[in-house]
Amino acid sequence: MDAALRLTRARAGSASVSEREDVATILATMRHIAIVGASDNPARDSQRIMSYLVKEGFDVMPVNPNAARVLDRACVATLEEIEGPIDTVVCFRRSSEILPIAQSAIAIGASHLWMQLGVVNQAAAELARGAGLKVVMNRCIMVDHRRSAED
Repeated sequence: MDAALRLTRARAGSASVSEREDVATILATMRHIAIVGASDNPARDSQRIMSYLVKEGFDVMPVNPNAARVLDRACVATLEEIEGPIDTVVCFRRSSEILPIAQSAIAIGASHLWMQLGVVNQAAAELARGAGLKVVMNRCIMVDHRRSAED
């Protein structure tokens, strides 16, 4: 079992009821996902997790102003450049960089904001929740998705 899976499973027992409900809602309803901080480097978690989500049948759009393509998909520089709907924004950026991403997620009409393991920004979470988005912080979407499939 990898370290991310162990950490997420350990955190699952300590998650609040509302956080567990938000995780379940997001996993059950996400279809069109933007990966902010997607990397063209195969050693990066963002690429590994994007690959997993693609293989699971999700429509995934990489967002990175410094990459042309990730997993043979054209990158866009910002969420606002995505054509078509995005329901879930997954963040692979530093915690200090999340607030503008939350603002963009709201602007494009996303329903969910997911901050990966190690990413926590309370101000961004409050802003997104205030706009009606479901928010998850400091969790791995791939680990939670795998776990939900086992349940």
